Amino acid sequence: MHVRLARPWAAIPIAWLILTTVASAELPSFQALIDAAEPNSLLSPPAGTYAGPVIVDKPLDIDGRGEVTIDAGGKGSVVVLDTDGATLRNLHLINSGDSHNDLDAGVQVRGNFNVVKDNRIEDCLFGVDMQQSENNIVRRNHITSKPVELGIRGDAIRLWYSFSNRVEDNTVVDSRDIVVWYSRDNVIRRNSARGGRYSLHFMYSQYNLVEDNDFRGNSVGIFLMYSDSVVVRRNHISHAVGAAGVGIGFKETSDVDIVDNEILYCATGLHLDVSPFQPDTSNRIHGNLLAYNGIGIQFLNDWTGNVFEDNLLKGNLTPVAVLGGKTAARNDWNGNHWDDYAGFDRDRDGIGDTPYEQYAYADRIWMDVPPARFFKGTPMLEVLDFLERLAPFTSPDLLLRDNKPLMAAEFRLDKSPTTPVAPTRSPNGDDASGQSTDAQPAEPDAYQLLLKSLGRQD
Repeated sequence: MHVRLARPWAAIPIAWLILTTVASAELPSFQALIDAAEPNSLLSPPAGTYAGPVIVDKPLDIDGRGEVTIDAGGKGSVVVLDTDGATLRNLHLINSGDSHNDLDAGVQVRGNFNVVKDNRIEDCLFGVDMQQSENNIVRRNHITSKPVELGIRGDAIRLWYSFSNRVEDNTVVDSRDIVVWYSRDNVIRRNSARGGRYSLHFMYSQYNLVEDNDFRGNSVGIFLMYSDSVVVRRNHISHAVGAAGVGIGFKETSDVDIVDNEILYCATGLHLDVSPFQPDTSNRIHGNLLAYNGIGIQFLNDWTGNVFEDNLLKGNLTPVAVLGGKTAARNDWNGNHWDDYAGFDRDRDGIGDTPYEQYAYADRIWMDVPPARFFKGTPMLEVLDFLERLAPFTSPDLLLRDNKPLMAAEFRLDKSPTTPVAPTRSPNGDDASGQSTDAQPAEPDAYQLLLKSLGRQD
């Protein structure tokens, strides 16, 4: 008779599961503390690690003082706020489940007027998930997702059908997206995100404010899809690279204001696709710095209704590109600064004497034939482009005309970007302070912008 011995490693997963279950069972239950607390009371438990998941179904002020960890044991969401008027602060929330269907998160918010602040959320699939929730505050949380491939991580902060919430001063590292879907009247302010996919992704969301955020090294900066009347201002977006790398993108989006943003070192600075979409509306793009991108502004098609004023385009390989054999001339271009402008300012009013015009010569090849982008910037296309400019054998396409190009534009790199303005002169050629304005305002150079995009100052 032969006795078949079990392979010794076959018992390892079972043993690990038993040990994990025993370890979780030995942790004190945080749910028991919740159940014992009186509504509207302060719950500040002793320092230590507690077992989750936890459901908060009454208004409580829960303060971990930076000394309390709640471990969900790899099952479900760490904390579910199923109430109104609760506060969750200074906690360390770890080890959620990994179900995308259940939206396993560090914190699920299912109520109104709650505050989630100053927490560290780590090894949680989703960070903070709000569904049909209003007037909540999510502030100063540090959020990371599970250590898995980018596409199967969860979203750091997720708003779904949620109104009038404030998402402020959060730090997101190595999560997937920050998403705002079917939500309106929210404020997304002073957040930073790195190592993700979409820094901020809107879908069918109106009347939101996005300001003073810092998004670096993500696949995409801010993308607005079917989301009207959004204000995007004073954000820093850099190093959105790769085939789909976009600083700020629009798809069928109307009546938005894109003001005083810095978009640096991205594959494409601005991307516009059938925007504005609603009849008799416009998109206002004003006072932005677009520098050292592959393409400064890209249109997916010939469209109209966008107003470009007082923007600074500097060091982009291609300032403006229009795909599909079309042009951008039907949009309103007025008072932008173009670093390749070759005109003069004889009356010294800060505005070029002749319009800025951009034509498409050999560039038309890679704009119209996507596979030809592989050769963009190669000596072959550069020589062909030079020959076309020297002796055109076809009529070049006029992509745009700016009738009042600025000769210089000033941006302060130590503060939020300011809208570029032409120098103001008195009749004798002096500025209001009485000093000569013969010297043009200093523009940021490539080294300064690179340092800023990397989060360093010289």
